[in-house]
Amino acid sequence: MKLSEPNLEGSGQLQQQKPDSLCKNMKCCPINNTLNIIGKKFTLLLLRNMMLLKQTRFNQFMDSIEQINPKTLSLRLKEMEKDGLIKRKVHEETPVRIEYVLTEKAMALTPILEQMAIFSMRYCTKDVFRGPPPKDVENIYSNIITKYRTAASST
Repeated sequence: MKLSEPNLEGSGQLQQQKPDSLCKNMKCCPINNTLNIIGKKFTLLLLRNMMLLKQTRFNQFMDSIEQINPKTLSLRLKEMEKDGLIKRKVHEETPVRIEYVLTEKAMALTPILEQMAIFSMRYCTKDVFRGPPPKDVENIYSNIITKYRTAASST
């Protein structure tokens, strides 16, 4: 529902929602805007791999993300660079080495990805876990994050 559309829920009467002064100045819905940036297929998986696995190279992404093809990967990386989520670093070596690094803007998405993982572990347990679901999802996710960060820092 758009902020300026009538609200038909509740008492059954037609009530007009009045956006506050902040909403009047918005050009678009901020949630939709974020979805436009991170919602394309494989973008979140690329962010996940860069954040958790500390992957930086094209072939690392190719090897670790199922069903992605080189053309799509190349396109997503270019879009992410255009959107300010990553920077492309070219190392003048022989052969030329290219790395992709997360920007501050991308790192600001970390809590969102973490909450997405916790949501899925809590509410989609049959899809996520083998066997019975664990009791403390937040601790399990925290342990996974710690394990990835420790492994990434030792490489």
